Amino acid sequence: MHVIGTAGHVDHGKSTLVQALTGINPDRLREEQEREMTIDLGFAWLTLPNGEQVGIVDVPGHRDFIENMLAGVGGIDAALFVIAADEGVMPQTREHLAILDLLRIPGGVVALTKIDLIDDPDWLELVQADVSEVLQGTVLEGAPIIPVSARTGQGLSELTAALQDVLARTPPRPDRGRPRLWIDRVFTIGGFGTVVTGTLVDGYLEVGQEVEILPRGLRARIRGLQTHKTRIGRAVPGSRVAINLTGVAKQDLARGDLVTVPGWLRPTTLADVRLDVLPDAPFPLKHNAHVKFFCGSAETVARLRLLGTETLAPGESGWVQLELDDPLPLVRGDRFIIRIPSPAVTVGGGDVVDPHPGRKHRRFRPEVLARLETLARGTPAEVLLQALERRGPQTVRDLLEASGLGEGAPSALAELIATGDAVVLDAVPEPAPARLVAARAWWSATTARMQEELAAYHARYPLRPGMGREGLRSALRLEPRVFNGLMARAAAEGLVADEAATVRLPGHEVRFSPQQQQAVDDLLAQFRAAPYATPSVKEAAAQVGEEVLGVLLARGDLIQVSPEVLFLRETYEEMVARIRAHIREHGSITLAQVRDLFQTSRKYAQALLEYLDGVGVTRRVGDERVLAEK
Repeated sequence: MHVIGTAGHVDHGKSTLVQALTGINPDRLREEQEREMTIDLGFAWLTLPNGEQVGIVDVPGHRDFIENMLAGVGGIDAALFVIAADEGVMPQTREHLAILDLLRIPGGVVALTKIDLIDDPDWLELVQADVSEVLQGTVLEGAPIIPVSARTGQGLSELTAALQDVLARTPPRPDRGRPRLWIDRVFTIGGFGTVVTGTLVDGYLEVGQEVEILPRGLRARIRGLQTHKTRIGRAVPGSRVAINLTGVAKQDLARGDLVTVPGWLRPTTLADVRLDVLPDAPFPLKHNAHVKFFCGSAETVARLRLLGTETLAPGESGWVQLELDDPLPLVRGDRFIIRIPSPAVTVGGGDVVDPHPGRKHRRFRPEVLARLETLARGTPAEVLLQALERRGPQTVRDLLEASGLGEGAPSALAELIATGDAVVLDAVPEPAPARLVAARAWWSATTARMQEELAAYHARYPLRPGMGREGLRSALRLEPRVFNGLMARAAAEGLVADEAATVRLPGHEVRFSPQQQQAVDDLLAQFRAAPYATPSVKEAAAQVGEEVLGVLLARGDLIQVSPEVLFLRETYEEMVARIRAHIREHGSITLAQVRDLFQTSRKYAQALLEYLDGVGVTRRVGDERVLAEK
């Protein structure tokens, strides 16, 4: 799943372009539609030619609403950067580009809109050249520039293809088992209650799951989930999600709150960060300066404590400790933006290096700066996790050798296993040298694929007990060792039922259609009406179908004693009991006696006796049978 965000100067046609691409008007507010200008975030979705549905966050371009724009671009995978061909690069074009650069948005596509207003081809070429020059040195350098007209439809198919190409090169969001959703909208729906929306990262959410809303510390439960107005049972990382919450009211929540699972994340008012000041910032940033801080959809005022310098000039970077006016649930690696209130402009941004430093640092301390440099490169556990995510499942021995961490590697691995960022396959707790370990992101993605494959198989073959192990391994494209380890742990955690030759989802049961059930009922009624002279295998298969008959045999409803003869299970058990009793009383039994005992034909009596010989109930001695059991 991916999410695209628009960016660009006011009135350059972002919302009109989104509506032309999707058929959805992202301007949901009456004032926006009356003024024909986006004020707050708008949302839509687009189906790409390859069938993928991607969410679109449409942001305002007017400088008065830049802060609303910041609430929408933090979780996007690519930018749809909109520049009007009749105006070219404008002030908010440059500010939006700087924001995308500071947030390190992976890439994007430039839509050169309103080309229906341009009669001079030379002007269009000039604008394209100017845009290419402005993009140099930014995250959008080299991005495709697609001339389009939302009014006539010219270039829309090329734009959609370019977006698909960019997203195909963008890796999916990893599932690290720590879901986070920054709330960007809160509203109520009659009969359902409180609904929040946002972009989900770092993990999945499920219906029925308990969640925590930070920094407020409220607990709630997920009543329902939707993506693109479609009900879902589980929301995956990288998707736009609407969550119906029970246990909280609309007035309890606000944009900037964060939905996560309880027990792992706590808000902070101190954070150590690496801050990059934009080259065109209006003046240097001084120690103790107050700025507006934006992360996810949250916003607060922060004081800048410059740790290694007196000022940070435009274009410079440095270590800063932020004192936040309001607690925020930050995570290491979170990207942020800072703005100054007057003149209201974006001046920089960076990433969180330590969200919980514990105390205020003394300035100009070499050991503090050295520690931050080390944290920026990553803790041993983070270095090891990066190697594991890059290399895929590894033996403990190979992973530790490849990490380059030396003696610190085992403790780093123990830390990853304790936090759940790494899992030991084979369903064993101890990471012995030959055991396989995998990153939580790999585990989550692979088990999700496994469950999807099984669900599709059950839907396609509802009468089969499960999918063959080898077929599932082939579908997942896993080596036998990795697959076996995956299956062992997945079965131990109750994600699948591993039944030696086949694998199924725990809730899967063979279910007959109403027509099939009626045919089964009719057949079994015939067996009960003539329990010792039953329909043949061929006749039973003709009545219910071979696959249904196979289910009845696999479940034990019917017992096949020869290629032609079937009995009801209860009939078979009753016949075996009576034959045993006869032999115990008389010492033996003949085929004729069995025929007379059940008033049946020689065919049925002979088939039953030969079957009982085969399974070790009776033993033939001449023309008689005796009990084979001791």
